[in-house]
Amino acid sequence: MRRTASLTAAALVAVLALAACGSDDESTATAALSAADGVKTGPGVTDSTITLGVLTDLSGVFKDFGNTANAGHQIWLDEVNAAGGICGRQVKLDIRDHGYKADTAKLIFPEQEAKVAAFLDLLGSPVVAALRQDLKDAQSTAVVGSFSSILLDNPYLLLPSTSYDIDMINGLAYLLKQKIINAGDTVGHVYLEGELGLNGLAGSQYFAKQHGIKLKPVKVLPTDTDMTAVVTNLRGVKVDALALSTSPTQTTSIATAAKALGLKVPMIGNFPSFVPQLLATPAADALSKMYLVGSIAPFSSTVPKARAVSAAYEAGGYEFVPNLAVQLGYEMGELMAGVLENACAAKDLTRAGIQAALTRSTKVDTQGLSPKLDYSKPGFPPARESYVAQVDATQKGGMRQLDKLSASPDAKSYVAPHQAGH
Repeated sequence: MRRTASLTAAALVAVLALAACGSDDESTATAALSAADGVKTGPGVTDSTITLGVLTDLSGVFKDFGNTANAGHQIWLDEVNAAGGICGRQVKLDIRDHGYKADTAKLIFPEQEAKVAAFLDLLGSPVVAALRQDLKDAQSTAVVGSFSSILLDNPYLLLPSTSYDIDMINGLAYLLKQKIINAGDTVGHVYLEGELGLNGLAGSQYFAKQHGIKLKPVKVLPTDTDMTAVVTNLRGVKVDALALSTSPTQTTSIATAAKALGLKVPMIGNFPSFVPQLLATPAADALSKMYLVGSIAPFSSTVPKARAVSAAYEAGGYEFVPNLAVQLGYEMGELMAGVLENACAAKDLTRAGIQAALTRSTKVDTQGLSPKLDYSKPGFPPARESYVAQVDATQKGGMRQLDKLSASPDAKSYVAPHQAGH
C-alpha cells in the first residue's frame, strides 16, 4: 500500500470526531498548569504529548506544495518521536485541509487552535491574511508557508527562512557576479498581486537602485494565465532579463511566450514560481535555462541532510511528484523543535512560554536545509542567505543546486519593511 501525506476524507472525519470528543478542560483551558515534570503547560500539551497544528492545502490549487510539505512533516515527526520526542513528550500533528479557501480556514481555525500548542504549518497567502488577527488574539505561534517579510509586523508569524525580497536580491546578485546580467541592463519583473509578488518586487527594486539597473515591473493577477501580451510589451522595451514572482502556471505561459516571440533572455524566479510538473509540459525546453532562488535546499541538493530527507521520501512511497517542499516540511519541524526545546529548558510550554522562547531562539540549526535562523529580533527576516538553482529535468525535483548558501553584500545591507529601529 502506497503511503500518502494527505488525509483521506474518512481520516479527516475521524480527526474531527476525535477532536470533538476531547476533554473540554484540555481543549479550551488557557490557564497554565504544571505537569509532573514541573513544566508549565497550556493548550495542546499534556504530560506525554505535544500537539501541533497543520492547516494546509491538500486538495486545492497549491496541493502539490501542501502534500509534499506534509510528507516532510511526517518524515520529521517519525524521526523526532523515535528519538524520544520533545521535552520528554511525543509529538502529534492535527492536520486539516482548507483547500486554499480562506473562508474554510476561518471555520476550522477556532476549534483546531484550542487543541494545539502552536501551528507547525499555516499555508496560503489568503489564509494567512484571514487568520493574522485571530492568531494574535489567541497568542498562537505559527510557522507560515510563506517567506514574505511583509508579514513580520505580526510577532506570532514565523517565516521558515530568508524572505522573498532578500532571495531576489541574492538571485540577481548571482546573475551579476556570473556576468549573466550587467550593471545598467533593463530587467523586467513580472510579479503576482499579493505578498509573494510585492515582496519579490521590493527586492528587485532595491537591487536595481544599487546597480543602475532599469527595472520594468509588470503586475499580474492570480486569475491571469495568458502572459503573451506581458511578454510582448517587455520585448518591446528590450529587456535583458526577466525576474519572476509568479505562479507556476504563469511561469509556464511566460516561458512559452518568450520562446515563441524570440525573447532569448535569462529568467530568474522566486522558488514558488516553479514546480517540476512544468517539465512535463510543452514549456519544458523554454524553462531549461531558468534560474531559481530560495533558502530551502532543493530536493536534489548535495547537502547531507537534504539527501537524507529525499531518501526517506523515496523509501516512504509517497505518491506526489517531489519538490523542495519536502525539505521545507522537514525544516519547519526542525525550527519548531528548536523553539519548543528552548521553551522546555525554561519549563514553560504555555502559549506565552513558546512565544518567549521564540525571541530567545538565535541559532536554530536545520542542518543546511536552510540557513541558521535567528528569531530574536522582531520584524527582521530570520536569515539572509539563499541557494541559487537552475531548472534541470535530469534532477529529481526538477532543480540543480548551483551554489552554496550565501548572502550578497546587498542582501546584508537591505532593510526589510518591519525591521525595528528603521
